[in-house]
Amino acid sequence: MKNIFKSVLLIFFLTISCSEDDSSGNGLNNGNYPIKQKVGYSANDILSNKTFTNIYIEVMYVDGFKPSAEALTNLKNFIAARTYKTNIVIEQRLINIALKSAYSIEDIRSIEDANRSIFSFENQLAISALFLNGKSSTDTENTSILGTAYRNTSFVIFEETIKTASNNILGPSKITLESTVILHEFCHLLGLVNFGTNMVSNHEDTAHSAHCTVENCLMYYSIENGKNVHHVVKDEKIPQLDAFCINDLRANGGK
Repeated sequence: MKNIFKSVLLIFFLTISCSEDDSSGNGLNNGNYPIKQKVGYSANDILSNKTFTNIYIEVMYVDGFKPSAEALTNLKNFIAARTYKTNIVIEQRLINIALKSAYSIEDIRSIEDANRSIFSFENQLAISALFLNGKSSTDTENTSILGTAYRNTSFVIFEETIKTASNNILGPSKITLESTVILHEFCHLLGLVNFGTNMVSNHEDTAHSAHCTVENCLMYYSIENGKNVHHVVKDEKIPQLDAFCINDLRANGGK
């Protein structure tokens, strides 16, 4: 499991299951678009308007852990800036599930499978975004996962863990942290770094795969391992993609 995000005091991690796909079933919905593929599989479909001109993000949350409107607006603005989608819709829906204190990736996949109601069809590409209570089952005393992109059109955010982490006096505010985590995970759906979207120039940090070598980039590893999180997230500003990452997205059909 990759892509880990931690702070100095709380030491928390943001990870993405980049190397995994769901092998149960053929992963096809009624529109025959695969939804159980590896992260990065749908990068070009998300970025370009070649197959899909619209994007619909189905935000599913459990009671008490609804994402902030500001963070979702930041996501919508990011999609508009980096993709050629002409219509971007983000809708939120409360789901009733058996709550757990810790969720495995298998739990999360099952929750999506039981509750996802929007799928890609005609000119609309659908993304599933889960916002849960509790924590990841892979958390340890020193690591707390904030979010994971686990399928080609799916990611999960551990909203309760983000709330806890944002209480750190040295860390960013909840909205800034939440926005950073969401955008980071979405960037992995876009295939960054070298994970479904090929690099124009070599800028992958080989010591921290699927990350960028540029220190102030949204995809830089230290944002995720937290050693310098409050030096990278400066003045409550969400880190931006660097020129290398943007060039990669443009070469794969994005802006």
